[in-house]
Amino acid sequence: MSQTLKDVIVMGRHPVPAETLPPNPQTLIAGHPVQTLANHYSSPDDRFHVGTWGSEPGRWRVNYTEHEYCKLLKGRVILHDHQGGRLALAAGDDFIIPAGFSGEWETVESCEKIYVIYQP
Repeated sequence: MSQTLKDVIVMGRHPVPAETLPPNPQTLIAGHPVQTLANHYSSPDDRFHVGTWGSEPGRWRVNYTEHEYCKLLKGRVILHDHQGGRLALAAGDDFIIPAGFSGEWETVESCEKIYVIYQP
């Protein structure tokens, strides 16, 4: 199927309604990190996704089955792994979380990111 310019998505020019997501009590460790999600694109096979996501401060367990590229637009977060490692990230940082990562996501300061997800 041939695509045209009408199929190109310029995220800042084509806002989508954001969903508000309450924290998951099964993974929550601390805080009340209400999250917002605005998915701008999903591939027809539902394995590739692009959008924006934000969170209020809090900490929760994560288990990635997908590969995720993130561009942190605002705020500060810390990723924790199960070996005791921690990675502090701030607005302007680009990072990739590979499928198989398991640990904790901590939003220290309200954050917003662009995400690109591939689910193998």
